[in-house]
Amino acid sequence: MWAVQDDRPYLDQIAGEVAGRATVAKVNVDENGDLSARFGIRSIPTLVVFKDGRVVDQTTGALPKDLIRSLLQKHIA
Repeated sequence: MWAVQDDRPYLDQIAGEVAGRATVAKVNVDENGDLSARFGIRSIPTLVVFKDGRVVDQTTGALPKDLIRSLLQKHIA
C-alpha cells in the first residue's frame, strides 16, 4: 500500500502492525508527479493498495485508522 501525501501518524502505526505481511509507503506527489500521473491520482490523500504488483484497491479522502486497517486486512488475510 502507499499513501499519497498523508501525514497521519497512524499510518506508521498500521505499518508496524502489518510488518512482514505488507509494506506501507508514503509518496510525496510534489516530488513524484510521475507516479501520481501513472496511477491517476487527482486528489490527496489517496491510498492505493497493491497485491502482486497490481492495484487491488484505491480510495481518496481522509479515512480513520480503523477503516484503513480494514482495507488492508481484506487483502492480506
